[in-house]
Amino acid sequence: MLSVRKRARELGIAPGVLPTGPYNAITDVHPVGVGHLTLIEGDDIRTGATAILPHPGNVYQSKVPAGIAVGNGYGKLTGSTQICELGEIETPIVLTNTLSVPRAAEAVLDWVLALPDNKSATTVNPVVGETNDGRLNNIRRRALTPGMIRRAIDDAADGPVEEGSVGAGTGTMAFGWKGGIGTSSRLIPKSLGGYAVGVLVQSNFGGVLQVLGQPVGRSLGRYYLKDALDTGDADGSIMIVLATDAPLSDRNLARLARRTLFGLARTGASFANGSGDYAIAFSVANDVRRTPERRRALSCMAELPNERVSPLFQAAIEAAEEAILNSLFKATTIIGHNGFVGEALPLDRVMDLIDGSCGKRLE
Repeated sequence: MLSVRKRARELGIAPGVLPTGPYNAITDVHPVGVGHLTLIEGDDIRTGATAILPHPGNVYQSKVPAGIAVGNGYGKLTGSTQICELGEIETPIVLTNTLSVPRAAEAVLDWVLALPDNKSATTVNPVVGETNDGRLNNIRRRALTPGMIRRAIDDAADGPVEEGSVGAGTGTMAFGWKGGIGTSSRLIPKSLGGYAVGVLVQSNFGGVLQVLGQPVGRSLGRYYLKDALDTGDADGSIMIVLATDAPLSDRNLARLARRTLFGLARTGASFANGSGDYAIAFSVANDVRRTPERRRALSCMAELPNERVSPLFQAAIEAAEEAILNSLFKATTIIGHNGFVGEALPLDRVMDLIDGSCGKRLE
């Protein structure tokens, strides 16, 4: 038995062809930071928040270009219309549960308005994504407060990122197993720019789990439409956040966000009617930052041309796929609201299936 939960790559599951960064995480895109707030109380509160900071400075004053893609729009992505309209993000991105979105927005507002340089701010566009953790978490209690969520923002840092049943992934489920937070990164060869792409996911969706193309969910007997009956669960949601240091326009960032949905599809997602499948992509490159000076002058920012974005598309697909697998591989079994058991994916059985299909594990 595997007594310690391991990341997919530690078990030889390495999707794609591109190398990872040193942390194999979204934080390989310097200077992105990630923070978690995990709330486990009594026998029914299993929830939390995860914050992604594009950079440690004042994001409101030094905005980052961004784009959004929607696979299925059954969700509550606060701030999305302004991102689509202006092509930029001006706050930390916070992920949480569905009924905590307003309180997460308050936490973001508190953070932005407290910064000294923002004393004249009278409009702020908080960016908050969600999935519904109501099976494991007594979501109607709305146990998270703005102050708690603010801690995830304040604690955001670079370096390794905790995965699995933490932060916004504390109470989530995926493919009928315990889901959670997962992350991965890819590095583009220096000859093609040497850029980094990192992805972080909050997985809480359904379908027929595939690992390296193998029908793991079907083999384990837990999947959507099993025996032609809806005994599995395809509803749910996923939030995908992508960061890159490539100097991209908001238009090409939206294109990059769309590619992460192909990585999601590779894992067997059903994109069901009740699923909210959202991707946000942003660039931290200094050349494309939306600073006060640049917002008031004619722009001559250096942006990567269309002909050079294809390697980034490949990186986005690979990193999204592996981030989702990591969210499952690192998640631990959680017993929650009304005694519901979010059972961790049995890694031993998964590896037996992969070994039996491939003959050997990938090196």
